[in-house]
Amino acid sequence: MARTLAAIESEHGVRILYACESGSRAWGFASADSDYDVRFLYVHPLDGYVSVDTPREVIERPITDDLDINGWELRKALRLMRKSNPVLLEWLHAPITYRCDDGFLSDMRDLARTYYRPAACFHHYLHMAQGNRRDYLRGPIVWLKKYLYVLRPLLACRWIEMGRGIPPVAFDHLVEATVDEAPLQHAIAELLAAKRGGDELARGPAIPVIDAFIDREFQRLEAVAHGLPSPQLPDDEGLNRLLRRFVYRT
Repeated sequence: MARTLAAIESEHGVRILYACESGSRAWGFASADSDYDVRFLYVHPLDGYVSVDTPREVIERPITDDLDINGWELRKALRLMRKSNPVLLEWLHAPITYRCDDGFLSDMRDLARTYYRPAACFHHYLHMAQGNRRDYLRGPIVWLKKYLYVLRPLLACRWIEMGRGIPPVAFDHLVEATVDEAPLQHAIAELLAAKRGGDELARGPAIPVIDAFIDREFQRLEAVAHGLPSPQLPDDEGLNRLLRRFVYRT
C-alpha cells in the first residue's frame, strides 16, 4: 500500500496526509476475497491554493484486481466536516490506517467532535438502511449478506439515539453496545461467522428474527429522528486554521 500511495503522490503532485480502509474490512465483516476500499485525504502544494484555477478536489483510480482507492482534497473534506458528513467521520475513525501525518488525525478527530451533528448523522444512516432494505430484503428470498448492510446503519442510529456521540466503525462494537436481545445476537453472530468464513451469502430464505427487529426499528426510529438535538455550530476558524497549517507544510 505504501508504494501505491507514493505513486499517487508522484503522479498528481500532492501530499497524502491520511489513508485508511473504509469498507467491509474496516467494518469487520470482510470475507477472504473482499476488496480493499482505501480512502485518503491530501493537499496540493501551496501554489495550488493561490492559483486562478481551483485545485483538483478528488483523485480516483480505476478499480484494479482487489483495490478500490480514491481520495478527497483537504479543503473539500473540511467543508464536509462542517456538515458532519458521516462518510468522512467513518474515515477518520477507521480501525485500519495506511498513512497518517503527525498530528493530523488527532486534529481532525477533535474537529469532528466539535462539528458533530447527531441529527445529520442519524438521517444519513436511517436513509442508508432504508435503501438497502428496499433493494435487497424484500420477499421470502433475500440477499443474505445485505442484512449486515441494513443492521450496521440501524445500529448506528441506535448509538446516536443513546447519546454516545460519533458511531464506531467496527460492527462488533455497535452490536455489543446496542443489541441485548439474545436471539438477535445469535442470528447476527451466525451471519458474521458465515461472511468472515468466506461464504458469499448470496440469496437465501429470509431470517425472521432479524426481519422482526428491522421492522420494529424502522417504525421506532422514524419517530426518534424528529427529536434529536441540532446544536449550534462554531464558525469556520478552526477549519481554516487546520487547512492552513497542513497546506503551509507542503
